[in-house]
Amino acid sequence: MLKGSCLCGDVTFTVTGTPHDPAACHCSQCRKMSGHIWAAAIVAEDEIEIAGPVRWYHASEKARRGFCPRCGSSLFWQGIGSGNMDFALGAVDGPTGMHLARHIFVESKGDYYDIPASEPQQEEE
Repeated sequence: MLKGSCLCGDVTFTVTGTPHDPAACHCSQCRKMSGHIWAAAIVAEDEIEIAGPVRWYHASEKARRGFCPRCGSSLFWQGIGSGNMDFALGAVDGPTGMHLARHIFVESKGDYYDIPASEPQQEEE
């Protein structure tokens, strides 16, 4: 079980299921939302308990992003109708026990950093 929270602690979450596919997303939306890259893992929607005043932003017709309205921490990404929820690995309290499995949307990455060639990369998801 993983527990996490936003910076101010108003929003908390508990992952009760087994997360999978930890990935770093380099798309322009994730870079703008996070200020760099978005690192997250996926869990079934019914295997994460969220408490607190999450504000949802519909970033596109395909997805919404959840954040804390008080401190602005970016915490969740959800494909509409997917049945899954991505949660921010950086918001987990303590060790995650995971390692990034891949980098996605690498064609959109910023020019100010490099991704090691040894790490799995995909142009799109």
